[in-house]
Amino acid sequence: MNQLDQLKQYTTVVADTGDFEAMKAYKPQDATTNPSLILQASQKAEYKSLVDKAVAEYKTSSLTGAAKVEAIMDRILILFGLEILKIVPGRVSTEVDARLSFDIQGNVDKARHLISMYEKEGIGRERVLIKIASTWEGIKAAEILQKEGINCNLTLLFSLAQAVACAEGGIKLISPFVGRILDWYKKSTGQNYEGAEDPGVQSVTQIYNYYKHFGYKTEVMGASFRNKGEITELAGCDLLTISPGLLGELQSSEEPLTQKLNAENAKSLKIERIGSDEKTFRWLFNEDAMATEKTAEGIRNFGKDIVKLEKLIEASL
Repeated sequence: MNQLDQLKQYTTVVADTGDFEAMKAYKPQDATTNPSLILQASQKAEYKSLVDKAVAEYKTSSLTGAAKVEAIMDRILILFGLEILKIVPGRVSTEVDARLSFDIQGNVDKARHLISMYEKEGIGRERVLIKIASTWEGIKAAEILQKEGINCNLTLLFSLAQAVACAEGGIKLISPFVGRILDWYKKSTGQNYEGAEDPGVQSVTQIYNYYKHFGYKTEVMGASFRNKGEITELAGCDLLTISPGLLGELQSSEEPLTQKLNAENAKSLKIERIGSDEKTFRWLFNEDAMATEKTAEGIRNFGKDIVKLEKLIEASL
């Protein structure tokens, strides 16, 4: 068996892309998108029709200005999601506007709206994960949504403090970012890290073991990989969301792959419980320079790509 097939024995494989053809090729269970991936896909000729369709639907709408652009943006997200759900048997993750990252009610309102748009298209909420940034406000918004049966995927997650708050809030799934953690440590120390020494791998391993040790139900989905080794070191994680390039590398390799993370093993580890109240969260998060910097940077970059997509929409109008 190739490594991708071996990995699928231990872990649910998710495609981290807006490219439908890549999803068809690698047959993942779920798919995740983000503003950057949607922007990249929308600029390709084969996907421009989805943007054009959304623009055409709202061109004669009574909405004007920013409200019209926002409505078209939401429709583009849904159209991409609908196409993805024709390919994957599981769930699609659809991201809330990153500019709402510090707005509890804004996140809640947007998530409800996106779910209602999916439901109008006949898609049950069990097939959608609403992606929200792992700020304190984002986690609190997701807590509200989870109680309404709207499952959330907390993204831009870089620390145990963020992960614990998500688990205590009953969040469905988290996406700790492996490669971006590695990026920060390489830049900060000038060192190269491989295999189990990779700080991103260590972070996800710590979170996974904490969850399984204390019996949390929140799913752990490693994300943002820089190399194949990071993926193979996390074999056994609940889910891994992987770019098409790395899916291809796994598929073309027949090296043996062993399970590295195991829920039963985690139960026997000595792990100290940490607090999840707001004061503890903010202090622990503030103390982690990597997590604070990478979360802020991720929100800024997703925000920039949303603005670029809005400009494309405005040009189309």
